[in-house]
Amino acid sequence: MSPTLALPVARFLHTLEIVAKEGKHLSYSWNGLFSQAIDVGWVDGLEQNPGCAEQLEAFVSRFGRMQDTMADKLLPRWLLALAEVPGSQIETLNRAERLGVLTSTERWLEARNLRNRLVHEYMTGPAKFVEDLVLAKEYSLMLIETFNRLRQDAITRMGHKKENLPEELTLPGKFKD
Repeated sequence: MSPTLALPVARFLHTLEIVAKEGKHLSYSWNGLFSQAIDVGWVDGLEQNPGCAEQLEAFVSRFGRMQDTMADKLLPRWLLALAEVPGSQIETLNRAERLGVLTSTERWLEARNLRNRLVHEYMTGPAKFVEDLVLAKEYSLMLIETFNRLRQDAITRMGHKKENLPEELTLPGKFKD
C-alpha cells in the first residue's frame, strides 16, 4: 500500500472499530427499549418512570451518535481510503449510495431529521413522538446494515481480511448462533 493511502486506510479502520462499538450499544438499547409496548401512555408515563426515561435517553443518544459518527467520519474516511475525495455530506451520502453501501440517501436524511425531532419534541407531543420512535426503530436497522455493508466493502473492494475487522453487527432482536 502506498504511503499516501496508509493513513486514510488506518483512519477508516479505526473509525470502523468505533462504529462497531456504537452499533453494539445501539443494539443493546434497541432490544431493551422495544421489548416494551411503546404507546402514548408509555410516553406520558415517562415522568413517573425514570428507568424507562433513562432507557429512552440512552437509545436516542446512541441512535444519534452512531448516525453522526457514520456520516461525519466513517463515510468520508471510507472514501478517502478508496482514494476518493469526499465532498459535502450530501455528496458523500450520494457517493455511498452509488457505491452500494448506503441503500438510500433520502432515507438517511429522513433519519437525520428524525434524530433532531427525537431530541427536542418528546416532551411536547407524545403521539407524534411515538410515531417517531417507530421510525427510529426501523432506521436503527438501517444504520447497522450500513455498517455491515461498509465492513463487507472493506473485505471485497479494499482486500482486508475479515478476521482483522470488527465483527459484523447482529441486527437488534436477532442473536448469533
